[in-house]
Amino acid sequence: MCRNIKTLFNFDPPVTAEEIRAASLQFVRKISGFTKPSKANEGPFLAAVDEIAEVSVRLLRSLETDREPKNREEEAARARSRAAKRFGRPRAGVTGPR
Repeated sequence: MCRNIKTLFNFDPPVTAEEIRAASLQFVRKISGFTKPSKANEGPFLAAVDEIAEVSVRLLRSLETDREPKNREEEAARARSRAAKRFGRPRAGVTGPR
């Protein structure tokens, strides 16, 4: 579930509000154990996502570094390469588990 939470600091172009919200949603899903909360829990669930997104924005704005910003395309290519090594490449004609 948390595999979608990515590092958001020090990228060029900078992180977007949508990326912060997506990471916050994944975090709340992980700690609550809900992928989609019931109607009774929907309000607190969404409030937690909003609060974590706000805190994340403040954190990212306050962090400092001397390093050059990372290139998103290069980082994505590295992640794909690591995944291919870790999980192997799918065989031709295989679309997934049955």
